[in-house]
Amino acid sequence: MRLKFLLRPSWLALVVGVLAFAFACFTLLSPWQFSRNDQRETQNNAIEASLSADPRPLNDVLPPGAVPDSRTEWTNVTITGTYLPAHEVVARLRTVQGQPAFEVLTPLRTTDGQVVLVDRGYLQPDSRTEVPPYAAPPDGTVTIVARIRQDENDPKNRDAFADASTHGRLQSYVVDSRVVARSSGLDIRPGYFQLDQDQPGVLDALPLPQTDAGPFFSYALQWIAFGIMAIAGLVYFTVREMKPGGVLNEMAQREKNRRRRKSVAEILAEDDAAARGATVEGGGGRRADKTAARSATVEGGGGRRAGGASGTAGDREEQPVRRS
Repeated sequence: MRLKFLLRPSWLALVVGVLAFAFACFTLLSPWQFSRNDQRETQNNAIEASLSADPRPLNDVLPPGAVPDSRTEWTNVTITGTYLPAHEVVARLRTVQGQPAFEVLTPLRTTDGQVVLVDRGYLQPDSRTEVPPYAAPPDGTVTIVARIRQDENDPKNRDAFADASTHGRLQSYVVDSRVVARSSGLDIRPGYFQLDQDQPGVLDALPLPQTDAGPFFSYALQWIAFGIMAIAGLVYFTVREMKPGGVLNEMAQREKNRRRRKSVAEILAEDDAAARGATVEGGGGRRADKTAARSATVEGGGGRRAGGASGTAGDREEQPVRRS
C-alpha cells in the first residue's frame, strides 16, 4: 500500500520536525517580532510626544512609589533637589553612537525627601580605556528637566564594585536604581531620569533613539511565510510520495535489494545447476558428433561397395571383347 511510507520512522521524524518548526513560527517567533514592533511604536510615539509637550512635575506623572512603564517612559518631568555625589556610580561597557562610553549615575534627594537616580550623561574613555576626569554636579538645590526611564536588568544581578582597575570608583554593569541603592544604602525610587542638554549637572547628554519603525514587522511576516512554506513543502512531498516512482519508495526498494544477500546454499545450488547444464550440453554435442561420424562411415562404405560392383560388371563386359 502506498500509504505505508507515512508510518516509517524517518517520515514521522520529518513530519514532527516540520510541524514543530511551523508551530514555533506561528506562536513564538512571529508574535515575538510583532511585540517588538509594538514596543518600538510605543517608544517612538512617546519620544515624539515628549518633544512637543511641556515638562510636568515628577509626582504628577509618577506618584511616590510608582514604577515607570511603557506609558510613562520618555516623559519629561521637572525635579527639584540636591545632588549626592558621594554615592555616585559609573556604568561601564556602554555604547553611544557606536562608540564605547561610560555613563555617570548620581543620586539626587528631592525637596520632598525622595531619592531619585539621575543619569548625567556619558563620557568617552581615555587612551587607557579608563574613566576620564569629569565635572562634579553643582552644589545646592537645583531644578532639572529629565526623561523618565525604566531600570535595566542584569541577568547576573551583579552589584557595583570598586577595585584597582577603577581607581576606587564604584562601577556597575547596568543602569539600575536597585544596584545604586544597594551600593549606597539609600532608598532610591524605581527607575532613573536621563538629563537633556543644558541641564544642571549634565555632562554629554545621551542622544535620543531614532524614531524609525525598524525591521520587526517585516521579520514577523517572514516567520509566518517560513511556517507556511514548511507546511506546503510537507504536503507537496507527501502527495509526491503517494504517486508511483516516489523518492522514498525507490530508495527503500534499492536499500531492500542491497540488503538482500544470497545464502551459501543458494549459491551452491545455482553453481550446481549451472554445472549440470554445461555437462548436458557437452554430452549432447559429443553424441551428435558420433552419430554424424557413423553416418559418414556407412555412406562411405556403401559408396565403396557400389564402386566395387560397378568395376566388376565392367570387367565382365570387357572380357568377351578381349577373347574375340
